[in-house]
Amino acid sequence: MPTHLLCIETATTVCSVCVTADDTILASKEINNGFSHAENLHIFIQDVLKEANLSIKQINAVAISKGPGSYTGLRIGVSTAKGLCYALQIPLISIDTLQSMAYYAIAQTKNEDALYCPMLDARRMEVYCAVYDNKLETITPVNALVVDEKSVAIFNLNKTIYFFGDGMPKVKQLLQNNNKALFIEDVFPSAKNMATLAFTKFSKKTFEDVAYFEPFYLKEFFTNTKIQP
Repeated sequence: MPTHLLCIETATTVCSVCVTADDTILASKEINNGFSHAENLHIFIQDVLKEANLSIKQINAVAISKGPGSYTGLRIGVSTAKGLCYALQIPLISIDTLQSMAYYAIAQTKNEDALYCPMLDARRMEVYCAVYDNKLETITPVNALVVDEKSVAIFNLNKTIYFFGDGMPKVKQLLQNNNKALFIEDVFPSAKNMATLAFTKFSKKTFEDVAYFEPFYLKEFFTNTKIQP
């Protein structure tokens, strides 16, 4: 019998869900329409289960994109995943958001000598980023980088590096004249990119504690308080 996994991605403006049999995607649904996760997530889960002709009780584990990313988006996705895992008594799997983006880019380019740098917009001139080799081994850990001429010097441009994600345009203007820097358009977090990574973790029984798991925010959450006159 195949292992059925429900993959959920809500770390950014993308709301994305897929259901798999082992690492094969049976059904998926996603939208990139601002932060509409609260309205769409549970409907998408119902839709992909129906399309795959599965009931929720046939799901063996839930995989959640853990961040970094939007505080609100991550909270909605993780709360949903934990609630399902608790109710169904099934494992919770977490997938690094940047790593799943890199997995997709590696599969698209198939460049064994290159490095891969996914970037998520973190407002102003800041990005969340990391650098991986073609085997998804971490070269530079996840960090919040303020993009300027000095900070981009952290990238080893003696090797080809692919930059991608919605934060990529911030470095493109600084690195586009370097022939070692390549840029991939239209790469965004998607539940579909999580399928193989989630099945690998399931096979190795690499699970999270449902009660205590928290998203990887990277930065603290701040709110603006209106000053009363």
